[in-house]
Amino acid sequence: MHLDVQDLRNFYYRSTLGRAAQAAIRGRLIELWPEAKGQTVAGFGFAVPLLRPYLADARRVIGLMPGPQGVMPWPAGMPNVSVLTEETFWPIETGHVDKLVVMHGLETSERPNQLLDECWRVLGPGGRAVFIVPNRGGLWSRTDKTPFGFGRPYSATQLENQLKAHHFLPEAHCSALYRPPSFRRFWLKSGSLIEKTGQRIPTVMAGGVLIVEVSKHIRPPSGSVTKDAVKKPIKALDGLLKPA
Repeated sequence: MHLDVQDLRNFYYRSTLGRAAQAAIRGRLIELWPEAKGQTVAGFGFAVPLLRPYLADARRVIGLMPGPQGVMPWPAGMPNVSVLTEETFWPIETGHVDKLVVMHGLETSERPNQLLDECWRVLGPGGRAVFIVPNRGGLWSRTDKTPFGFGRPYSATQLENQLKAHHFLPEAHCSALYRPPSFRRFWLKSGSLIEKTGQRIPTVMAGGVLIVEVSKHIRPPSGSVTKDAVKKPIKALDGLLKPA
């Protein structure tokens, strides 16, 4: 089930560890998507902490928050762009999203297959989506002190297979949150160094979250193609058509 929006807000905006996690994940996202000028950017779940860099140049930014989680106004001090929505029925026209970020949405969903179908529907041709989920091999999924300790953690293979089954093509993947999920001062101070080290040697250190970028695979039309049969002239009329 989805976490409460107040708990998510308190973690990401009111705790030192949450702000550090926000910066680490957002840094990896910016590496994948440096800009979104003139594009429509949407986030589902609680992805709004990652969307701020796109507010200035994007044509439109939308923060979709599922009903069981609740909604909060965002961004602070600016016109609100967040909206409460049904988990599998978003108020967005088909194919209108250029960039989609899903965080704290897939692993906590009770209907992940329908959710992925909705992600596919709103993404436009040539659009990209990024899914951010807890890494089952990392430390962050093993404690409930952070939002990444809830829901279903994934391995990289499990996540990519599920995305492929819903007609997404994996394009890139990386990890974040190599620092321990600890509120102790020592780990908070050394967290930045640990994060940089983990990014250099990801095969040695397991990140707390998996980040997979995908593109939309356009499905071919279903059914079989039937060619029109060539009509042959009626033999009884041969004498009329070809007089002797």
